[in-house]
Amino acid sequence: MSRTTPPRPFDVTALFPQLAPLARTATRLHPRAGSPSRHDSSVGGPLLWPAGEPWPYCDGPHEWDGVNEPTSAQDVRVQRRIHEAAANRPHGSGYTDEERATLERINAGRPWPEGPIAMLPVAQLYVRDVPLLRPPGQAGADLLQVLWCPFDHPEHPRTALVWRSAAEVTDVLEAPCEPPAVQFSDYVPQPCLLSPEEVTEYPHFLELDKELRERLADWSRWQAAGDAVDGAYAVAPQEFYTNKLSVSPGWKAGGWSRWGLTDPMPRTCSACGTAMEPLLTIASTEWNGGTKDWAPEGDQARDPLPPGVPPANYTRIVVADGYALQLHVCPVSADHPHLELVQ
Repeated sequence: MSRTTPPRPFDVTALFPQLAPLARTATRLHPRAGSPSRHDSSVGGPLLWPAGEPWPYCDGPHEWDGVNEPTSAQDVRVQRRIHEAAANRPHGSGYTDEERATLERINAGRPWPEGPIAMLPVAQLYVRDVPLLRPPGQAGADLLQVLWCPFDHPEHPRTALVWRSAAEVTDVLEAPCEPPAVQFSDYVPQPCLLSPEEVTEYPHFLELDKELRERLADWSRWQAAGDAVDGAYAVAPQEFYTNKLSVSPGWKAGGWSRWGLTDPMPRTCSACGTAMEPLLTIASTEWNGGTKDWAPEGDQARDPLPPGVPPANYTRIVVADGYALQLHVCPVSADHPHLELVQ
């Protein structure tokens, strides 16, 4: 099902033409629960992985935080199915005896794992669905695969990026490795299909030069837009720009970086010093209270979530108590290390 972001309130470059050359295209992914195959672009779906290629493992360290009992990815999936089934039963009949026994077993946890941990699939993106994905120096690559370790390192999972040519995968790995345990159920993605949509973004307010920030913070300059500007932002019009006109929320490829947890920081390649570019944003929610008008029209009614799941948390992933993990890459070489940034 296609999804379309509502038009922005007005063309911000008409009021602030200095923004026009800073426009970038981002591809909003709009993940929603489904049953993807390895031939689909997906979040949390199976990967098109060659049978003869080693599966990525994380060497750790994997240290127990003393609070969260580890469980398995499979148990997380079973637990979700049980909770959803109970929530959908009439008259609040709750759990069956078998379900209660299964939940009790899962809640008891698992032993803390030792040694390397198999990484979990997070996303698979085909270039046919997200055309702006083009790895430097790998002209034949048309598939990006993202995996992560389901343990904190130290405040978010450690990620691995793999570029490949889908046509070269002729012998497919049928039974991928799974970690013996995961630290948090929030690190096990719900399988989702995608509805990619290209949108135009402008830099976050904090990334603009001083002169342009001062212009955006001047309420009088916004008056020409009339009723298209929410008067509630008169005290801080830059917030109107940040929430409604600049960087789209949720899962996306490309575009501009979102800030808020910290001020902008340099993102340079550790191998060559080149400025890095946003590749993929792994978001805890598709929108929040400040960015809810980025939600496709009717989305909340069309895609209801089970009780207890945070609003717009379709993938069930939660990063750093509700932030997003933004992956940046070097435009010079896909072999250079990527950067992980929580914002």
